[in-house]
Amino acid sequence: MIIAVWIVSGLLALANLGAGGMKLATPKEKLGPQMAWAESFSPLQIKLIGLAEVLGAIGLIVPVLAGIAPILTPIAAIGLSIIQVGAIVTHLRRKEPVVVNLVLLALAVFVAVTRLLGV
Repeated sequence: MIIAVWIVSGLLALANLGAGGMKLATPKEKLGPQMAWAESFSPLQIKLIGLAEVLGAIGLIVPVLAGIAPILTPIAAIGLSIIQVGAIVTHLRRKEPVVVNLVLLALAVFVAVTRLLGV
């Protein structure tokens, strides 16, 4: 089970690091074709979402790996779950697909629960 948790944590961290990094590094105007939802948010809001995703990705791996404040890992997973709930609401309002967000939400909940249980 521990291997599954690490694999899921790694995949979830990579997905959020990539998505968050793109939001941080790309101006709002250039996100439009890839992320149509961005038109509903200010540039600052997009950067803050990206920062939360990057910090969440780091929080999934570093605390448990370093053995320093490992409680931060399930907290990071819960935070990423909240981000996905917000993304799902945004995409549903815009009548956009939410399958990817549902998968990311399920993975984040899995990591949060297993890490809270001590796995």
